[in-house]
Amino acid sequence: MPIDIRAAQNLAVAEEVRRDAGLQAVHASLTGMEHAEERFAGVLRNTIDQLLNGEVTGRYDWAQLYKTERTHAGTLIEINLQREFKFADGEAMDYRIAGIDVDCKYSQSFGGWMIPPEALGHICLLVWASDYESRWSAGLFRVQREWLNQGSNRDAKLTVSATHRRDKIQWLWRDAELPENVLLHMNPADRAAVFAPSSGQQRLNELFRRVQKRRIGRNVVRTVAQQKDYMKRVRGNGGARSALRPEGILIMGDYDSHRAVADRLGLLPPREGEFVSVRVARMRPHHGDVRHVVLDGEPWVIALAEDPPETAPTLPSHTKQVEQT
Repeated sequence: MPIDIRAAQNLAVAEEVRRDAGLQAVHASLTGMEHAEERFAGVLRNTIDQLLNGEVTGRYDWAQLYKTERTHAGTLIEINLQREFKFADGEAMDYRIAGIDVDCKYSQSFGGWMIPPEALGHICLLVWASDYESRWSAGLFRVQREWLNQGSNRDAKLTVSATHRRDKIQWLWRDAELPENVLLHMNPADRAAVFAPSSGQQRLNELFRRVQKRRIGRNVVRTVAQQKDYMKRVRGNGGARSALRPEGILIMGDYDSHRAVADRLGLLPPREGEFVSVRVARMRPHHGDVRHVVLDGEPWVIALAEDPPETAPTLPSHTKQVEQT
């Protein structure tokens, strides 16, 4: 097919999607919700973590799930999205959004959404997430027979054709960032050191020692500690924060005061339920004009490899403001 004819057809299809008033209403409703993208990503991250159940199993990799657990992922995502966004029950489909029935379909592989015959004519919320790529997508698709692959499985479910994944899906968010599964993506040798036989406290100390300048989610902490009181193992008074302070390592949590410290040092501030660790050093002439933060009345910077370890300063309490410089 000549390129100009194909381009004209794609434009016509895009215009057809734009004219779908129901689809556009659902799109506007979803994207108009407060912090919608961040909340959607949070549901996906938490659902994957829920399936891994690291606190009990020590698992961190999707490949470690049983087939039945992976099959259950779609149902859990459907339920957890409804809980988060408070969607009403649909009459014929899963949800009712903007007064319109919407079915929710999740696939572990992009494009693998299985569409049941009863969804014909309805809008589907198509969701994909990959822990390996740290990416996710969600879009809306009005199910039409001619836009589906002709082959079907034994349940008569069809898939969206590859061509129409490009031109018939109205994307809400495409290739958005999925909060990182640090254990999955960290250096294998570092991961082996973290999980070396030891106590939960020692494993957490090793995690924050080896994974610095990266956001570490609460589920990672839970998986490494494998203890009910895992949050206590991070804090001061005997936790990782106290144990690593003599090495010059700060562990910042999601308090505004801690986030401000991370920001002053040029790090990504931890989000809700996250931590960021980093080794610091007192600011000296050889550091030059780098970003720094004032703690305990002195300027501190991210330590260079040649900086000797020195006891880290005290992090401000959650109610104290970070000193201005």
